[in-house]
Amino acid sequence: MSGYVHFTEEEKQRANSVDLVDFLQRQGEKLVPSGRDRRLASDHSITIRGSQWFDHSSEEGSHAIDLVQRLYHLSFPEAVILLLGGEQKIEYRQSSGNKEPEPQKPFELPPANSDMRRVFAYLIRQRFIDRDVVTCFAKAKLLYEDKEFHNAVFVGCDADGIPRHAHKRGTYTGGKSYKGNVEGCDPRFSFHYTGTGNSIYVFEAPIDMLSFITLHPKNWQQHSYVSLCGVAEHALFHQLQENPCIQEVCLCLDHDEAGIKATERLKGILKEHGYSNVSVLQSQYKDWNEDIKAQHGMDVLHAEEPEVEEQNCSMKMTM
Repeated sequence: MSGYVHFTEEEKQRANSVDLVDFLQRQGEKLVPSGRDRRLASDHSITIRGSQWFDHSSEEGSHAIDLVQRLYHLSFPEAVILLLGGEQKIEYRQSSGNKEPEPQKPFELPPANSDMRRVFAYLIRQRFIDRDVVTCFAKAKLLYEDKEFHNAVFVGCDADGIPRHAHKRGTYTGGKSYKGNVEGCDPRFSFHYTGTGNSIYVFEAPIDMLSFITLHPKNWQQHSYVSLCGVAEHALFHQLQENPCIQEVCLCLDHDEAGIKATERLKGILKEHGYSNVSVLQSQYKDWNEDIKAQHGMDVLHAEEPEVEEQNCSMKMTM
C-alpha cells in the first residue's frame, strides 16, 4: 500500500482493541489453550489474551496492531485496515480494555483419580508407549489421571520435589482431545527427568518425550530429558542452570515447519549462552509418536519441510 492513510485516534484504538482470538480464528489460525491464555499453533512461543499478545522467546509483546503487522508482514496502515474489517467490513469482537486483569490463580494440581486405567490404556494402547516407561513416571508421581476429566497429567517438580507445573492431555480418542497447561504453573519446571549423565534431550510435548524414550530405551535413565510444553526455552535453560554437569544438548522438536524454526532459534540462543555441543535429531515422521505409530502399522502424520524461497533456489542453481 502506497500513500498516506489518515486514521482517527478512535479508529486506531478500535483496531488495537480487537479481540485477537476472534480475529486470528477468522484468519484460519489455529489456537490451543494455555491456562487462561491461547497459544498460536504455528508458533507456540506466542500467547494471546484479549487484544494483547506476548512472545515468550523474545520476551516482547504488545496489542493487536503490532501482532498483525508481525504475523502477516503488513505496514501499519494495512494492519489497521485489516483489523477494522477491510473492504468486507467485518466486525471483529472488541476486547474490553476497561476490565482489570483477573489475578492469576495459585498453581494447584488437579485432584487425582483413584486409579490410572484410562491414562494407562491411552498411553500404552493408543500411543504405544512402553508400559515400563509409563509405570516409571507414574511411580515417581510425575504422571497421573485427573479425577474430573480423566486427563493424563504430566507433572514438573522443583529440586525439592514440589510440583510447580502440570500439563494436561485428554485421553478421549473419538476426536480432537484437550491439551493445555494448568493455570498458574511455572514454565521453568515443565515435565522433565534428570539423569546422571552430561546430555539432555529436548522435546515439545510430554508424549514426544516418552515416545523417544520408548524408541531409544537403552540406558535411558542415565540421560536428562525436558518437555518444553511448547517451544519457549525457559524449561531447558532452567535445567542447564540447575545441572551444570549437562554440556550436551540434543534438540528433538517436531519435524514440521514450526518445529524446525524453533530448533534454529534455540540453537542460536544456546550458542549465545556458550553451549557449543548442540545437536539435532529429527523424527522420520511428524513427531516421535508418529514414528512409533508407523512401526505398528497405523496411519501417521508425515513430516513437513519449510518451503524454500524461490530466490534461494535460483541462487543455488547459479552457484
